[in-house]
Amino acid sequence: MVLLPGSYDPARGDGQPDGNSVLIRAPQGLVVFDTGRHERAFTGRIIAAADAWQLPVAAIVNSHWHLDHVSGNVPLRARWPQAKVYASPAIEHAMRHFLADSRKGIAARLATLPADSTEAGYARASLARIDAGPKLFPTDPVLASGPVRIAGMAFHLGLEKNAVSGGDVWLLDPSTRTLLAGDLVNFPAPFFDTACPRGWSEALGRLDAQTFDLLVPGHGAPMTHAQFASYRLAFDHLLACAAGEAAVADCAAGWERDLGPLLAANQHALSRALLDYYFRNVLRAAPAKRHRYCQAS
Repeated sequence: MVLLPGSYDPARGDGQPDGNSVLIRAPQGLVVFDTGRHERAFTGRIIAAADAWQLPVAAIVNSHWHLDHVSGNVPLRARWPQAKVYASPAIEHAMRHFLADSRKGIAARLATLPADSTEAGYARASLARIDAGPKLFPTDPVLASGPVRIAGMAFHLGLEKNAVSGGDVWLLDPSTRTLLAGDLVNFPAPFFDTACPRGWSEALGRLDAQTFDLLVPGHGAPMTHAQFASYRLAFDHLLACAAGEAAVADCAAGWERDLGPLLAANQHALSRALLDYYFRNVLRAAPAKRHRYCQAS
């Protein structure tokens, strides 16, 4: 099992992240958990690793439909067309709604840019990722939690329908007691763009009940089960703070304090900027907006 760390630096390049990717050697080839966004900078590393090991990509597991976790499906499936893709079908709804709206905004912005500008190139690349459409979809939709064999190896797949994206998949490898959590666990701050905060908290409780020694988040460094318990507590404290009258800066400071060394000091500024955005646009927005992505139980 090999971790390819993602990155998130809004000041560099197009300012869009790549999530973590994990490669697992299984009897029938590689299982790739999340495939990144940028083909040249990130997904190319997955292809290079497969070539170096002389193994095909036998299967892809996508934790959720955000483009920094699924865009690499396109070049990987072009190279290995027989690869199975395990993911929630929530991406199909997102393609008709959230991603369709995003595409309109990107296209409108592109129309205002010089055609040969760097920013226009980034915009065209973003449009191409969305326009990949069904090439990003699962071949084997994950509809419920349970044991599964992928590429000849036993795993447990979990499905959370009311957390980060309306369909979040996590993968537990019982042979190494490693849990791949996707953006259910995320640094430097939770990404609430398409989330149901209260459902996300409940999902973290179900993760905590699993038998694992190491957890790999969607963004950030791996952690022990005890460290994850600290993350879960910090998350719940953050939601409680958002529900009260404390200043955003005080809630952000509490997030940093609760996480302690789990949140690197050089990530504090970005964490505060993200939380300021999410408090204004989600956590303290009008109820209709705050609960927009929450599904009935």
